[in-house]
Amino acid sequence: MEEKDASAVVALSLRAWEPVHAASLREVMGDDLFDLRHKPDWRTRQQRDVESVLGGESNTVWVAEEDGVVVGFAAATIHRDDDMGEILMLAVDPPSQNKGIGTWLTQSATDWIRESGMPVAFISTGGDNTGHDAARAAYDKGDTVGSRSPIT
Repeated sequence: MEEKDASAVVALSLRAWEPVHAASLREVMGDDLFDLRHKPDWRTRQQRDVESVLGGESNTVWVAEEDGVVVGFAAATIHRDDDMGEILMLAVDPPSQNKGIGTWLTQSATDWIRESGMPVAFISTGGDNTGHDAARAAYDKGDTVGSRSPIT
C-alpha cells in the first residue's frame, strides 16, 4: 500500500462493512445498544479504526487494484511474543466482491505471516448472523485460509 491509497481504502471499507454495521450488528445488538456503541456514527468510528491500522508502524498492508482503482485491502501484523501473525482487517469493495480478491488478499497475508516464521495465522469475524458471511466465505477458501490448525 502506498500513502496515496489510504483515502480509497477507508472509503471502500465503509462501503464493504455497511451491511455488517447498518443491518446485521444493529439487528443483533438492538437499536439502543448499537447507537450507544457506535457514537456518533459507526462510519466515524470505523474510519478512525481503519486509519489507525493503516498508520500502525508494525502493520503491513496490501491493496488490490482493478484498472488502477483500489478495490480491496488487507492488513496484518506479527505478534512475536505469541508466535503468531494476525490479519487485522480485510475488505473488498462490494462491486468487486466474488472475484477472488478477498481470497487473494487473505492468502497474501497468510503467506507473509508464514514467511515471517510464524506457525499460526489468526483471523476472526463478528458473531452476527449474516453480516460477516462474505468474510467467512473468503476465509474458507484455500488450504490455510479458514483453517483452525497452524499454518504449514
